[in-house]
Amino acid sequence: MSARPLKVGLVQMAMGEEPAPNLAKAVDGVREAASRGAKLVVLPELFRSRYFCQTEDAKLFGLAEAVPGPSSDALGALAKELKLTLVASLFEKRAAGVFHNTAAVLDADGRYLGKYRKMHIPDDPRYYEKFYFTPGDLGFKVFPTAAAQVGVLICWDQWYPEAARLTALQGAELLVYPTAIGWHPAEKGTHGVHQHAAWETMQRSHAIANGCFVVAVNRVGFEPDPSAGGKAGAGIEFWGQSFVAAPDGRVVARAPADHEAVLVAEIDLGEIDASRIGWPFFRDRRIDAYGEITKRFGDER
Repeated sequence: MSARPLKVGLVQMAMGEEPAPNLAKAVDGVREAASRGAKLVVLPELFRSRYFCQTEDAKLFGLAEAVPGPSSDALGALAKELKLTLVASLFEKRAAGVFHNTAAVLDADGRYLGKYRKMHIPDDPRYYEKFYFTPGDLGFKVFPTAAAQVGVLICWDQWYPEAARLTALQGAELLVYPTAIGWHPAEKGTHGVHQHAAWETMQRSHAIANGCFVVAVNRVGFEPDPSAGGKAGAGIEFWGQSFVAAPDGRVVARAPADHEAVLVAEIDLGEIDASRIGWPFFRDRRIDAYGEITKRFGDER
């Protein structure tokens, strides 16, 4: 199979409280990735602010903006200047009272190619996303970019093989996951290693099962729970460790757990053909036998 080299940039960031400095830091990270040859760059989930979903606070809807809008316009201009494709996760205000967790795709000519709205919305301690986000209604999407056929999913989507498969079946060569995931500090000692291992293993399995690359870009650093009144340890320690996985599941590159990093990994999209021929999972799928997958659980009548 012919080689198709591509350099992918992952901007692993720690966020402050104000959107403007976070956006400036993201721009600096994209520029660094571009200087090292990246032609596809991915930012973490909701990079313009701290992870505000730790608490339910109506004032935080003020962080939202239109998509396309000011941030996507600025990043589109940056993508055009640097001649690269950029995936940027934003808090979208769609209408009064309707908000989404959205990723915008900006291509190397500066065009806004479209957006993906997060389909799976969690509601766990300090991950109160259902308060803020309406579930996505655009379906699973693949964007034909200058870099590759890019399938975009977001964070909690990464636990669902159905999302990865339906995106891959539309021709995705890479599954890209802007992410915000970490440890509750009180649980890290007992569960931390296993939680992180499960997260990475799940996404590496998507790469194997679908014969494609996976790019997971996390934030890093401790962010306090604003509703906890400064109580020690109340918050999330985002575990970083952004990574790229190849179609055989191997980790091509991984960022550190404890500090910011701009990771640039060279991959070969030509591996996709070889993987899908050697492991012909798409050929052997029993599409005639999967009707039950649309049921909530197997005991429905």
